[in-house]
Amino acid sequence: MKISYNWLKQFIKTDWSPEQTGELLTDLGLEIEGIEAFQSVKGALEGIVVGEVLTCVQHPNADRLKVTTVNIGLGDPLQIVCGAPNVAAGQKVPVATIGTTLYTETGEAWTIKKGKIRGEESHGMICAEDEMGLGSSHDGIMVLDNALQPGTLLSQVFSVENDHVFEIGLTPNRADAMSHYGVARDLKAGLLQKDIQKELITPSVSSFHVDNRTLKIDIDVVNKNLAPRYCGVTISGLKVEESPTWLQNRLKAIGLTPKNNVVDITNYVLHELGQPLHAFDAVKIAGNKIVVKTLPKGTKFKTLDDIERELHEEDLMICDAEKPMCIAGVFGGVTSGVTESTTSIFLESAYFNPVSIRKSAKRHGLNTDASFRFERGIDPNITEYALKRAALLIQEVAGGEITSDIVDIYPKKIEDYQVRLSFENAKKLIGEEIPREIIKRILMSLDIKINNVTETGLGLTIPAYRNDVLREADVIEEILRVYGYNNIKTTEKLNASISQTSRFEDYKLQNIIGDQLASQGFYEIMSNSLTSPKYIALSPKLNEAHNVEMLNPLSQDLSVLRQSLLFSGLEAVSYNLNRKRLDLKLFEFGKTYHNYNGKREELKRLALFITGDRNNDRWTNTVKKSDFFYLKGTITALFERLGLSQLKSSPVTNDVLSEGLLLSSGKTTLVEFGIVQKKILKHFGIGQEVLFADINWDNVIQLSKNNSVVFKDLPKYPEVRRDFALLLDDNISFDQIYNIAIQSEKQLLKEVDLFDVYQGKNLPKGKKSYAVSFTIQDENKTLTDKQIDKIMKKLQSNFEKELGAELR
Repeated sequence: MKISYNWLKQFIKTDWSPEQTGELLTDLGLEIEGIEAFQSVKGALEGIVVGEVLTCVQHPNADRLKVTTVNIGLGDPLQIVCGAPNVAAGQKVPVATIGTTLYTETGEAWTIKKGKIRGEESHGMICAEDEMGLGSSHDGIMVLDNALQPGTLLSQVFSVENDHVFEIGLTPNRADAMSHYGVARDLKAGLLQKDIQKELITPSVSSFHVDNRTLKIDIDVVNKNLAPRYCGVTISGLKVEESPTWLQNRLKAIGLTPKNNVVDITNYVLHELGQPLHAFDAVKIAGNKIVVKTLPKGTKFKTLDDIERELHEEDLMICDAEKPMCIAGVFGGVTSGVTESTTSIFLESAYFNPVSIRKSAKRHGLNTDASFRFERGIDPNITEYALKRAALLIQEVAGGEITSDIVDIYPKKIEDYQVRLSFENAKKLIGEEIPREIIKRILMSLDIKINNVTETGLGLTIPAYRNDVLREADVIEEILRVYGYNNIKTTEKLNASISQTSRFEDYKLQNIIGDQLASQGFYEIMSNSLTSPKYIALSPKLNEAHNVEMLNPLSQDLSVLRQSLLFSGLEAVSYNLNRKRLDLKLFEFGKTYHNYNGKREELKRLALFITGDRNNDRWTNTVKKSDFFYLKGTITALFERLGLSQLKSSPVTNDVLSEGLLLSSGKTTLVEFGIVQKKILKHFGIGQEVLFADINWDNVIQLSKNNSVVFKDLPKYPEVRRDFALLLDDNISFDQIYNIAIQSEKQLLKEVDLFDVYQGKNLPKGKKSYAVSFTIQDENKTLTDKQIDKIMKKLQSNFEKELGAELR
């Protein structure tokens, strides 16, 4: 939420700097995430002065250019080449001098420099209004009042407002602070706690009066439980046009785009007081009647964004005598809005049921400033005041007359809350005793009425707009945040209990593996569990029937829970590649979600993503490409760290992996990994190879619990290495060689490694050469040549018999 400091100071006069104010607001629980400087005119017209065009002649080398001499009050006139069709001698014009920075509509800066245009020198620029940020016209240069003196700074001719804008990370419970007035209330309480007493200034509506009663709109609230309070008034004879500068500046400062004076006032009051309003073109209200009701399911309604929507039977609608006009509290209709031809309006101010508004907004995927406030609960007692405030402002900027009495349908008043506060409970929860007089002062500064005072506590009335303060604990929290968390002393002694947990706890093993991956250069990612249902089509292995769907999705792209970590990970890969981060090693611990015949299931997974080079380009090392074997080594190291070895591997090729392996222990699958298919990568705009591993973390955890740590002495006797160069068929894998070797000599053979592979010249067709090393060691004695030769002959014999191998 954005809050303008200049706007805030209309409610509470303070000379504090924005930084000081931001610090206090953060202490009060309204966390300031950033403070940005705002200028109503980008660049503040710095370097632009009033100039007088002395001469204007045709450019000798260009039909559409003129060569002018311009007096800017600094001695000799400047020669400026100008392409505007309306430039003429005798005009007073804005001149951007050499070194002046101007800004495009998108905010990009560019600087005026001395130069030559078609052979003629130009020492500045005569500006159009859009080039200075003073308007949108580019038809020609801006012609100024002839009474202005050359050399006058343009910032003295046009007022430029400088402001600071707070970005507040508002928590959902603080509905009362969703406006400048609400933030000012908190600021007043915070200043009072620092013994700075400031008056809270509220705009006066005492001048509101009915001019005549020529346009009456009847109101019928059918669903009073969904619209507990509904107010309305008509204004006639107004003129819809561009808003005045002050109003546009206020809206622009908080990131809103001005539309027209009527709509801008409704937005202004919304952000000023926190009360959403809606203006209907009165001429378009059939039967001069407003009906607040729900409509049958499936009713078609086209909203302001020109999208036709199907209504739900629980959607509250603002209708006229014939048709729906607005989804109450959420979004207006395309047929009833204010346009340039509007001359009379019906102005609505209401309090709608928060739950109803939230459901409608989520149901239709709409998130507006109005729904944001209604669904969190606004002040039901400010409805009529805000209506009067808006009506007076509309009269001020658009003219017109109040042509009806205010209709206020409020059958059952929403009462304030009654809470009892115990001083003893406050002391226990806060951990420190706050003086009772300070507690009373804080409560009164927050508009919390003290009904009675006893030795043990206070009887309080909480205003209805504080719908988050319903219990004694909530009141204590309010006291503490205004008193200041920083003012509570910390104890000098800390007490802790020793926790008895298994070493196989999920989070412990997750931290071990996370640390190991990080030490290998991996970065952990955390992606959204919500994803797009379109990704299901990328993998036949995934079934749309197994989707866990959201009832009220924020958008269609976030409407289901993911069945695989692959696609969210590829989104992260694509995002980084598009920003020239081409060498990536990523991992993510996350869950996948499945719906099997109404039974929902969550599975914990660990996903690895590798692409690009495995190491940086440095003069001290050779760049190596990340490949399948690097991924396999990473996974093997992870499993060995958890005590999982002697895993069975089998090739896997599926709709996700073009080449891959599956590692399992017995019938339990632990991981599938390999190279992601190109058709999937193409969907994400990825043009380089990506390696992916999908580890079933639940199975890994279960198997890890069955392993125990075994310790043994370091060998005292030396190991021996022998090598074979084996000529083999192309279809023979190293895994087969490894398994045969281990089965041939289980006791003394410690390691089997492949250190060279050769195919090509001087080898028979369909053959390859494997160079394999064998490490042999006896832990109890030194091996003799005879023992070693015996083992090697046995290995050779088994390779020849089972694999058809030949020694080279």
